[in-house]
Amino acid sequence: MKLTVIGCSGSMSGKDSPASSYLLQAIGPDADNERVWSIIIDFGPGAMGHLLRYADPARIDGMFLSHLHADHCADIVGMQVYRRWYPEGALGRIPVFSPGDGAARTRGIADDPVEETYAGEFEFHQVKPADTVRLGPFDIEFFAGYHTVPAVAMRITGPSESDTAKRVTMTYTGDTDYVSSVVDAARGVDLLLSEAAFEEGRDSVEGVHLTGKRAGILAAEAGVGRLLLTHLQPWTSPQRNVADARAVYDGDVAAVSAGDVYTI
Repeated sequence: MKLTVIGCSGSMSGKDSPASSYLLQAIGPDADNERVWSIIIDFGPGAMGHLLRYADPARIDGMFLSHLHADHCADIVGMQVYRRWYPEGALGRIPVFSPGDGAARTRGIADDPVEETYAGEFEFHQVKPADTVRLGPFDIEFFAGYHTVPAVAMRITGPSESDTAKRVTMTYTGDTDYVSSVVDAARGVDLLLSEAAFEEGRDSVEGVHLTGKRAGILAAEAGVGRLLLTHLQPWTSPQRNVADARAVYDGDVAAVSAGDVYTI
């Protein structure tokens, strides 16, 4: 699997990055052939434009939204316009998975009438913890997050980038505070992509976001192979949160930037 960071700014787009969005790709079978499968994980403000740098939006196979806060889904309206009005003809439907009503949320962002279903562009699926989805070479399992709205972490299994016969795993926390269900989601994975919007000593509200330290504790308890911090707000220090994570987790830690590419 290959992970490209489309955007990683927390709660809003930032000076150097769109809000949260990630492109995950892997080789897998399609009928009698093999091809590259591409899925989008979250699609916050600015993501549509930056996606054009890394992949053809016409070749996206599905979208997975961790929750329906605008900073994780707002650019779905751009994807809808792209698919409906593509110059060579409408592109057809792709599946969109989210907790909550994705169609209603899209209508709200776009200010479209209730009669609009986006049936030509999207096939919406509402997911809950313990649900599983298979799409191409990817197996996705959903776990409960601890956030202010229904939110899920995703454990994704797919072929290794270096050896497609080998299966590897990553977990994306979505927005969450520390909770045992997200530890379970991350247990033993090769890579943990964890939000870390808050800073120790600055942000004390519970049930919203992780800090670098709490992301590190989660990674250590889950026994992950590598920890990547994301969703850092423009006023949050990457250096501080990486240092806090390293103090409690002895594996590899880094804060991601837009455009980073990681192979699993």
